[in-house]
Amino acid sequence: MTQAVTLTVTTPLAVAVCETDVTSIRAEDRSGGFGLLPGHADFLTILGASVLRWRKSSGPWEYCALRGGVLQMHGGTTVDVACREAVRGHDLASLEALVWQTIDDEIDAARQARSEQTRLHATAIRSLIRQLGTSHAGRPLAEDFR
Repeated sequence: MTQAVTLTVTTPLAVAVCETDVTSIRAEDRSGGFGLLPGHADFLTILGASVLRWRKSSGPWEYCALRGGVLQMHGGTTVDVACREAVRGHDLASLEALVWQTIDDEIDAARQARSEQTRLHATAIRSLIRQLGTSHAGRPLAEDFR
């Protein structure tokens, strides 16, 4: 039996976790919680929003909050997780705070993007009205819609 596993967690934009010498992994899918040890049979499952945790041969549990994903164990030595978003933490309390901060940051970014989109839209409309208003031989644009 192999003594360690390589764990990789990737998102579309980054590699969130890349660990070797992992001796135990715990995760959760729709059927419930499960564990993976070195030498486990090939395995594939869909993960919901959950916390993945793992332990190296010498060290405490480490954690990564996942926003959905696919976990695959292959060859008894490699676990790959592909997910939409991952936030890594060293303990559950700090991980929870980090997740909430990440959510708040995403909400703020979306709010700013909507505001900027509205501003750009209004600028474009004003520019179109200005251009159309001067191209009708001096007639106001409103007269064309009567």
